[in-house]
Amino acid sequence: MSGVQTIPMTVYGAKKLQDELHKLKTQARVKIIEAIKEARSNGDLKENADYHAAKEQQGFIEGRIIELEHKLSHCQVIDVSKFKNDGKIIFGSTITLVDQNDNKTVTYQIVGDGESDLKYGKISVSSPIARALIGKFEDDIVDVNTPSGIVQYKIEKVEYI
Repeated sequence: MSGVQTIPMTVYGAKKLQDELHKLKTQARVKIIEAIKEARSNGDLKENADYHAAKEQQGFIEGRIIELEHKLSHCQVIDVSKFKNDGKIIFGSTITLVDQNDNKTVTYQIVGDGESDLKYGKISVSSPIARALIGKFEDDIVDVNTPSGIVQYKIEKVEYI
């Protein structure tokens, strides 16, 4: 074993990272090189704040490019829409839950750690709720340990979209 773990990622998450990487390489990198060139033309580099700011920005851009390339080279893109939906909750599935206490409905998609965004209903595969849901089926009742106590959900719908 190589010791490098693959990171599960949705098709959407991988596309988002690829788009950001492309933009950094084709736009941001070119723009910052121009800014450095222009700042150099302004004379003494020791006292040139524009030059130092541009070099700092270049370091940030190059660091982000390396980070994105690493993530993309170590990810396992999982397209859940290609699987037969048997009602089982797996990575990438979208789940509609009904809180058994107040009858409120919530919908989540289980995504990779770097993709989670609760505002859009995307929860990390390593979150407590996702860990409680993985492997369960439509119509199951699941107890989820939350900071405010145990919440009981009924799994109303499991989608592979």
